[in-house]
Amino acid sequence: MVDLTEFESISPYTDEQASEALGKLAEYPVVGQASQYFFPEESPDFLKNVLKQIKTIDEFQILVMQRFVRWVLDHTAKNFSYDGISNIDPSKKFLALSNHRDIIMDPAITQLVLYTNGIPMTEIAVGDNLITNEAIEYLIRSNRMIKVVRGISARELYLSSQMLSKYIRLNITEQRSSIWLAQRQGRTKNGYDVTEQGLLKMLDMSGTSDFQANFEALNIIPMSISYEYEPCDILKARESVISRKHKYVKAEGEDFNSIMVGIMQQKGNIHLNIGKPLTSEEIAAAAKCDKNDRYQLIRHAVDIRVIEGYKLWKTNYVAYDILNHSYRYSHMYEIADVENFVAYMEKQLDSVEQSLNRDDLRKHFLEIYANPVVAKELLEKERATGGLLL
Repeated sequence: MVDLTEFESISPYTDEQASEALGKLAEYPVVGQASQYFFPEESPDFLKNVLKQIKTIDEFQILVMQRFVRWVLDHTAKNFSYDGISNIDPSKKFLALSNHRDIIMDPAITQLVLYTNGIPMTEIAVGDNLITNEAIEYLIRSNRMIKVVRGISARELYLSSQMLSKYIRLNITEQRSSIWLAQRQGRTKNGYDVTEQGLLKMLDMSGTSDFQANFEALNIIPMSISYEYEPCDILKARESVISRKHKYVKAEGEDFNSIMVGIMQQKGNIHLNIGKPLTSEEIAAAAKCDKNDRYQLIRHAVDIRVIEGYKLWKTNYVAYDILNHSYRYSHMYEIADVENFVAYMEKQLDSVEQSLNRDDLRKHFLEIYANPVVAKELLEKERATGGLLL
């Protein structure tokens, strides 16, 4: 058995700890409200009683979380699809490097797909900024959440990154658990899915062999989730507009509000693509490079799979043509699609403070939807010219 004592400050709860935490969570009044909302066909005390009886994290995932995610998909999505499940070898643990569009739904949907296909669910790395009170900590750490510490000094960040890197590597190489990790810190705010080089350096920190062996051992599988209607689109556009003038400071409770909006907002169609694992040949090619260039090649390999796997919807094509004053993709949609998207966009723009410049806000809103199309175009151009454009 793997000794995880040194990781107690960041690791998910054990079964025993989760059982105790969920028993405490059951006493919160909000649990009764959630039970009636998400499980209306059950008795008002359904969720409270289930939480009190749960003995393991697996039980919690199966009895509560899977039903919750299915409810969200049934009530806020038009259709959900996925592909690439055969790229996962059930006998091997892996590191899922995923694009990040929604705080909760990205990893939650991934877990549902794994569970549906009989593949053990992953642990999930999330920022500790989301843990704003005791109840949320009970819930998150009972959901296999790995705590990623943020807002600390450079020295503390180095030590924290070292611990996180070691924890991830130990879980995967010892075949204890797969890990879900966003390709960047925080959600994508502008529609571009790009892997942060610093994240790859963090993963390499715990390696005890050479560069190639260190990355091969992680069995990296890129994943890409695509929403027809971007969760929190107007909130992301608002943040981008404000950030251009001064440092953006989150209001109290803003992260929790983003979580709830992301869950409840209508999402249209959703697609999850599971890419092929990074190959030994790709990692070997990166290993031949110097210093940062080797991380850039790993980043590039991940980004290509994420962009390839990203499914474009009519909303993406419409936004691209509006933003660029073109008809380049007019064959991909009808006039009614344009009218519907514009009406949706204007309604979203009207939902935030009127003091924000409308033209700037509209531009950022459109870029969220248009930039995935731009990324696909850049990938095609890169392949045609042989140069690195992503």
